[in-house]
Amino acid sequence: MKPLVFDGAIRIESWPADARTIAYGDGLFETMRAHRGTLPWWSRHWQRLADGARRLHMPLPEAASVRAAAATLFDDGGDGVLKLLVGRGASGRGYAPALDAAPLWMLSRHPVPQAHPAAGLHVRWCDTRLALQPALARIKHCNRLEQVLASAECRDAGVDEGLMCDGEGTVVGATTGNLFLFDGGRWVTPLVDRCGVAGICRAHLVALLDATEQRLSVAQVEQAEALLVCNAVRGILPVARLGDQTWPVHPAIAAARQLLAGAHPGFAIDPGQQTEHP
Repeated sequence: MKPLVFDGAIRIESWPADARTIAYGDGLFETMRAHRGTLPWWSRHWQRLADGARRLHMPLPEAASVRAAAATLFDDGGDGVLKLLVGRGASGRGYAPALDAAPLWMLSRHPVPQAHPAAGLHVRWCDTRLALQPALARIKHCNRLEQVLASAECRDAGVDEGLMCDGEGTVVGATTGNLFLFDGGRWVTPLVDRCGVAGICRAHLVALLDATEQRLSVAQVEQAEALLVCNAVRGILPVARLGDQTWPVHPAIAAARQLLAGAHPGFAIDPGQQTEHP
């Protein structure tokens, strides 16, 4: 299905070659899990997008217009992934943005990714570190080169996912999601106030699991009773292996999946994924 591209309120054929998003990564994006033609977490995604736009001093298109255009991509009532990309607009060379440029935005539909093995993810610690930059922390801006490098490490190592630290060695999250650890009967997730993305799925799980946000060390992660990675497209993915450490699927993860399925029907649980491994 061809993406829908707009310059302000005007439909255009393609993303302009002189767009600042291409030249500088000057933009924001959201990826949303669609379920039977609906977007259950739309309001949360738009709220994060609006927060990012305020941080970048960037105008947004009208929310109602974006929602209406998105509905046309799922008018068959199917499942999938909606990607929304919003850029500041074309303004030629130079870092300083034009104040009157209308926002460029694009919507595209993609298939739901294939499920990972029920036993869980094989992950590694990435050599690539995340730079500390509080001005860009929590939002989903378009400069993702750190994640690109880290994902290449994972590909070359033959693992499913990577865990990332900041320049001081503090754990931040995964290359494509947020990290939670279970230890001593409670869930904990790394703070993302200095770098990293405040995921929509993460926000739901913090509330559903009464999770604590705190600075975490590599040792705390490796010594946890259970680990999971989450994002708004795949939901909850248990971690099965990290280096020499291995974990069976923990009952706390099965319980978390049940709770998440209640918050988003697209994450309804496949009974085969709840099997505990010895």
